[in-house]
Amino acid sequence: SEKEQQEAIEHIDEVQNEIDRLNEQASEEILKVEQKYNKLRQPFFQKRSELIAKIPNFWVTTFVNHPQVSALLGEEDEEALHYLTRVEVTEFEDIKSGYRIDFYFDENPYFENKVLSKEFHLNESGDPSSKSTEIKWKSGKDLTKRSSQTQNKASRKRQHEEPESFFTWFTDHSDAGADELGEVIKDDIWPNPLQYYLVPDMDDEEGEGEEDDGDDEEEEGLEDIDEEGDEDEGEEDEDDDEGEEGE
Repeated sequence: SEKEQQEAIEHIDEVQNEIDRLNEQASEEILKVEQKYNKLRQPFFQKRSELIAKIPNFWVTTFVNHPQVSALLGEEDEEALHYLTRVEVTEFEDIKSGYRIDFYFDENPYFENKVLSKEFHLNESGDPSSKSTEIKWKSGKDLTKRSSQTQNKASRKRQHEEPESFFTWFTDHSDAGADELGEVIKDDIWPNPLQYYLVPDMDDEEGEGEEDDGDDEEEEGLEDIDEEGDEDEGEEDEDDDEGEEGE
């Protein structure tokens, strides 16, 4: 009957409230455990940073090998990231209010800063915001203002088009609550950057198991195909650019 259904709905609602209460309690306890283990992890992160410092180009290699990050890197971005010596992710003490990512650079021809940082904040009402270091570009070196037309797109094999500069991330605060790059660095790269640094070269993998004699001939053939493909890409890009200019 309708009355029985109504009573059942009310009881389901009561049970659901109990489930929600337990979920909230679980979240609070999980947060306490996370805070505890964040502190315990710090000395190991420090030790890892010291060891990474002994490996040249560790971080630029890691970023280039990561599929989502590499899609954001232009050629000159990669050049600039060769001066990146250390990356650190710091979650704020209560964890839920946000985190900061610090990039440490050697003296380089692109900008004056030794450290570039971006912070992500959640206020008490849950509204996200972000802020970052202002990049002090050296004269004529502002990568965020470079036109993709000035870069040799035909030589890029990883992507069809030159992306917007990686460094625009430091000035983009439009969607702090869904900052994909920040989340990828914090949740995917930072916990274990070595897995991306050690990603094997796909060309090397494909070459394994084949006779050495045949490798050279096949590689020459592949190079010819690559060159032709690159020229085609360059022509397509020029067509695209002309189409965009005409709009």
